Formats: sequence, structure tokens, C-alpha cells
Amino acid sequence: MPFIVFLRDNARWLGGGFLLFFFSSFGQTFLISLSAGDIRREYALSHGAFGSLYMAATLASALTLPRLGHLVDHYSAKKVTLLVVPMLALAAACMALSRHIVALFVAVYLLRLFGQGMMSHTAFTVMARWFSAQRGRAVSLATLGLNTGEALLPLAFVALAASVGWRNTWWLAAGALLLLALPVIASLTAVERAPQATDPAARAGTVRDWTRAEVLRDPLFYGVMLAMMPPAFIGNTIFFHQVYLVELRGWSLELFASSFTLYAVMTIVFTLVSGQLIDRISGRVLLPFYLLPLGLGLLLLGSVEAPWIVFAFMALYGVSNGFSLSLYGSLWPEIYGVKHLGAIRAVIVAVLVFASATGPGMAGLLIDAGVSYPALIVALGVYCVLISVVMLRVVRRLKARSLAA
Repeated sequence: MPFIVFLRDNARWLGGGFLLFFFSSFGQTFLISLSAGDIRREYALSHGAFGSLYMAATLASALTLPRLGHLVDHYSAKKVTLLVVPMLALAAACMALSRHIVALFVAVYLLRLFGQGMMSHTAFTVMARWFSAQRGRAVSLATLGLNTGEALLPLAFVALAASVGWRNTWWLAAGALLLLALPVIASLTAVERAPQATDPAARAGTVRDWTRAEVLRDPLFYGVMLAMMPPAFIGNTIFFHQVYLVELRGWSLELFASSFTLYAVMTIVFTLVSGQLIDRISGRVLLPFYLLPLGLGLLLLGSVEAPWIVFAFMALYGVSNGFSLSLYGSLWPEIYGVKHLGAIRAVIVAVLVFASATGPGMAGLLIDAGVSYPALIVALGVYCVLISVVMLRVVRRLKARSLAA
């Protein structure tokens, strides 16, 4: 079977991408936020105060990322791995050691920069560089690492924190990164992938390689970014304030944590589905539609109080997130080429990190100001629907430009 042959021939590169995504979980909001309750209690911080600190640290990481992101264009995946993974381990150790508000800020900054930022940026960039005609399939398989992290790590983190304390759990994370992630990923990425005889021919209509400066002058770039930001912006808002939502609804944190498994399963299924679709019909065609399940899920989560709604939301979010991960890995090289992809994607990741920081921070301030959190969730659902309508026009212009090229 072609799929089995693809897996067999590319196991080391797909495995390297998978593990980069999996271990990036330690810098993702869905995992960091599980310590939010303990952090707020120990530091006597309100929702808005911790949300603002988290936002400031994430924004600082977003400003740093463009200066580091271009390294993926100039150095091998192994060399970048040897930098990024130890720095993420250092960030986890800083979280375990933090006793002062400044140390907490530094810990969050490093977690966001080297976890959500450089680990995922490296994975997306090298997968796009290593694969062409089968890029959608390759990206969808590699991003299963993040889905696996979302499925397994929240429950494990909650259980460990209850057993050994939240600080010791971060020590265990640092140890796993240094003793397991670093040697395995470095070994898998030691050989750069070259075109193989089994690779199918790329689709007709080769895209020219845009520079970062050219991309930043392209109006359509900002249109596409409007559609790519909501999963980062909205997902981080919901996950960061999950403890508050649980308290508000009278649910248990274990209930919410258990729903991550359904979310991860749905994400995995639709990551694989979208990868196949992208290779067949291109990512541009999917862009106006992938946010609609997330929009519906948000409308339900903000308006229904029954515990089952958590699982309905997570299932619908998983559909959109699956498409988002494949689109994020395949859409940009489809529009702007791969030669300068590391530099271009560094800006994109910085914007997405900025969005992921803005959501929790703004929501925290609004909560402190007395604004209804369920009403905010409904407003985010309406936003998804409106952006989907705007994307119909953006996609038409992208298609017209590619045909004229």
C-alpha cells in the first residue's frame, strides 16, 4: 500500500517531526495552564494579574522569535534541536525553581519561546523543506505528536501534580526533555531528507520563493493571517482559563482534563483527513471552512451549562484544530515557496504567539472587570463565523494571482 510504503521510507523524518511536536507540549498553554491555580495561590495573583504576566511573557517571546527563527534556514535540523531542546528543559527547571514573580516571568517566557515557539517552528519548517508533493500527508502525520501530547499529558500532569506537587512535576518534565527527547530527536534528525525515487511529481505550477520582506508587503498575507490566528487566540484563551470555567460551571478539573482525550482523537482524525485533502485540492480551498466547527463549539460552550457540553466543544474544536495543523504546515509554502520559509514562518509564529498571549491576557482583564466569561466565549464563536465569510474573498484573490503567475 502506498501509505505504508510512505511511512516505511520516511520513518526517521516523520518520527523526528512527531517528537518535536510532542515535546513542544511543555511550552503550550494547555499544559502550562494546569499549574495556573497553584501559581495564582502561591503568588496571590488574580485571574487578570496572572493573565497579564502570561501575556507579557508570551509577547516577549513573540518579539524574540523572528531573531531565532531564521536559524532553521541556515543550520541543520539536528543543530537546531541541540539548541532548542536543552533550552526548553531549562525553562521547565526555571518553572520548578521560581519563587519570585520575576523568576516566574522568565520561566513562562522561556517555555513559550522554546516550546510553542521554536520547537513547533522547527518541526513545521523542516517538514515543509523535506517534503513537497506529499507535504500535506507528512505534516499531518508529524503533527500527531502534538495531538498525542494533548491526549496523554494533561491527565498525566494532573495526576503527577496531585502526587508529587506541581513544582516536582516540572522537574520531571525537564528530566524527560534532557534524557529522552534530546538524544532521540537529535538521532532522528541527524540525516537531512533528500528527494527520493518514490516521491511523486509535484503539482504543476511551481510557486516562486518569496523573501520575508516581500511577504510582509503582500496585503493577502494579512488576510490569510486573520484566518490562521483564531485557533491560537481562542484555544489558548479557553485552555488558560479552564480552571475558572470549571469553577464557574461547578464542574471538576478532572472532567475538563479528560475531555482532552476526545479533543486529541478528533484532531488526529481530521489532521489525517485534511492532509490527504490538501495534497489533492490544495490548502487554499479549505481555508474559508475550517473554522466553522470551532465557531459552533464556542457558541455551545458559552450558552450550555451541562457537563456534556465540554465534550461537544472539544470534539468540534478538534475538527478545526486538525485542519489548522495541516493548513499551517502546508499553506505557507504553497503560497510563498520554501527557500526563505524559516524566516517567513518565524514572523508568522511570532504573530500567532502574540495572538495566543493576547487572548488569555485580555480575557483575564475582562473577567476582573466583571464581564461574563460565557458571553466572551459566545463572542469568539461569532468571530469565527465572520472570518470564514471574509476568507471566501481572500481565497478568490489568491487563486487569481496563482493563475496569473
